[in-house]
Amino acid sequence: MTPAGLAVHGLSRRYGDRQVLSDLSFSVSAGEFIAIVGESGSGKSTLLNLIAGLETPDSGTVRIGGTDLMALDDDARTELRRARVGFVFQSFHILPHLTVGQNVELPLVLLGTGVAERRARTTELLRAVGLGDRLESAPRELSGGELQRVAVARALVHRPALVLADEPTGNLDPDTAGTVLALLATQVRAAGAAGILVTHSSSAAARADRVLELDHGLLRPAG
Repeated sequence: MTPAGLAVHGLSRRYGDRQVLSDLSFSVSAGEFIAIVGESGSGKSTLLNLIAGLETPDSGTVRIGGTDLMALDDDARTELRRARVGFVFQSFHILPHLTVGQNVELPLVLLGTGVAERRARTTELLRAVGLGDRLESAPRELSGGELQRVAVARALVHRPALVLADEPTGNLDPDTAGTVLALLATQVRAAGAAGILVTHSSSAAARADRVLELDHGLLRPAG
């Protein structure tokens, strides 16, 4: 695995008497798109939170592009997330009072990127997801599938090292879900990011380069 990817080693997390994750180790290379599947309550969200540095494990390490999250304080973890991680959520998280373009460029605003570069990257990503003509549109004018494509563009606009997608098609019909997942996988690979899709859907996971299953706190190849 190249330093540009993700490396997880010996990751464990317990809540009270319940061992949620047990000594998980895996890696995701730059440009690789993997899926992690598991039933509801299997610990998928906990794993994503640990990878993003939103929670602290009981043991183990998470390295994004060679940087050990556990060695950083809270402020430094926040800065790393802002600069190097992109998120795609099931509920879109598109801000209704901003235009489509303003929603996409928001990560760049937070990073202090100049106006011209923000607009250029936003336009490029919206064209890539087939919404180049919706820059000035209000979110209420878009369908659910279009909103999720906006979310994909926003997740990639700041050129993150890692993209985390948490059930991104849970609110979409099967045909639209397939389109969005294919787009997400294509864009993650094109951007050279390490991509993780967390889902309970086997059809969604089939879009990934590799599928891992989380069950009873353990992670193993699916199949």
